[in-house]
Amino acid sequence: MFEGLLDLGWLPLVILGLSLLVALGFEFVNGFHDTANAVATVIYTNSLPPNRAVLLSGICNFCGVFVGGIAVAMAIIHLLPVELLVSGGTGAGLAMVMALLVAAILWNLGTWYLGLPASSSHTLIGAILGVGLANSLLPGHVFGSGVNWGKAEHVGLSLLVSPLFGCALAGLLLLGARRVFRDPALYEAPLEDTPPPTWIRGTLIATCCGVSFAHGSNDGQKGIGLIMLILIGVLPANFALNLAAAPETIRATVAASEAFEARILGAGIADVSTADLVTIDRELLPTGGEAHPEGVPAHAKVPKTAAGAARMALFHLERMRLLLDGVERVPDLPRGERWSVRESGLRFEQAYKALLAQGALKEGPEAQQDLQALRALTEYAPTFVLVLVALALGVGTMIGWKRIVVTVGEKIGESHLTYAQGACAEIVAMSTVGAAAFAGLPVSTTHVLSSGIAGTMLANKSGLQSGTVKKIAMAWVLTLPAAMLMSGLLYLLFRLFV
Repeated sequence: MFEGLLDLGWLPLVILGLSLLVALGFEFVNGFHDTANAVATVIYTNSLPPNRAVLLSGICNFCGVFVGGIAVAMAIIHLLPVELLVSGGTGAGLAMVMALLVAAILWNLGTWYLGLPASSSHTLIGAILGVGLANSLLPGHVFGSGVNWGKAEHVGLSLLVSPLFGCALAGLLLLGARRVFRDPALYEAPLEDTPPPTWIRGTLIATCCGVSFAHGSNDGQKGIGLIMLILIGVLPANFALNLAAAPETIRATVAASEAFEARILGAGIADVSTADLVTIDRELLPTGGEAHPEGVPAHAKVPKTAAGAARMALFHLERMRLLLDGVERVPDLPRGERWSVRESGLRFEQAYKALLAQGALKEGPEAQQDLQALRALTEYAPTFVLVLVALALGVGTMIGWKRIVVTVGEKIGESHLTYAQGACAEIVAMSTVGAAAFAGLPVSTTHVLSSGIAGTMLANKSGLQSGTVKKIAMAWVLTLPAAMLMSGLLYLLFRLFV
């Protein structure tokens, strides 16, 4: 997998090492920033002493990274402009990753120092949008054109709705619990150093584990996606495609490309045959000198007309299929051609989405399955990446947690957190973040849990500390624009040197 690493020279190796350290630093900061929310309830209800709670949460975060899959990681990556995703080497692609990571870390550290439970998800997504907008300011671009606004709207909606959902559902759950569980002790502040009844203590510990596991499965994926971007940028021959893919996966990719070609030609968008539309010389592919479909180069932006977008889509489908022709294993594919397969997959999706937006094609269940098959060679993460991210997130959980815990446990409500409030807030956070990870939606564990606690305080008529709530709300509002501004400026600065 690391074949050819020593042939890179010292500068790319330094850039690779520094980039990986920064990416793991983001996950480390994410651990002690976000996961502190998960342990606040068990600590403030005397269910577990702080050291045990933090250790248990770190272990559950570690496990969550392995089980969570990579759907959220891919959702984050696809927010980026395609022009940057297909930029191999150590130039624009690495400037992009470094800019968004440094901006995210700076904002996370600042809000952590102030004890504000701000969202790492908001921070990272704001940083990604900032890089996309900054890239669109460069010569040859139209401002805002490089950002995947459809995906940004989809992700932004999940980030906006999830804390409101958490607040309302946790409050309703507490009101429902009052009708079912009549024990007054559940709704009173815990006595000092006195653990709760066994069954509620077990519930609180279980939900703490659940929130930590869900956090690992959702937030851990963001670090996985970023590390994959770094590895693909520096070592494209090694990581552009999944070297461990089975022969069946390659055959499924080829079959999916044929199915998409049939759909496009069957829709009558381009009134020509594939042979007339696409002419590619197999011998020229490694050098990037292939012929182009009716003047539409492989690296061009998507044409505005449906016919032009169809030509571009068909060209890249044919290119992928020709490159994979007769290949049983990805390592058998020449090193110089692996990036071409990845690029054609991304370019096809770019043209395909344009056809969907124009109404020239409609996406049904079969098309979605074929799209997943086309992505199978490129959307993956090696085990060692999962281990690195899991360790960074798990260790980060065990360090620096106290500032956020104090805010969540003492400064949101005007009264002490009760057993029932802690359990309701964590049940809602666990289920919401877990469901979002399953659906491939990046949500904020911080916002869901802290808003859930606020919801239980309102339902319990305990009152809220307006000063803290205003600060949290201000951090919520400012995170996106602040991260966008910082990452955009850093990206333009880094582009001066790479």
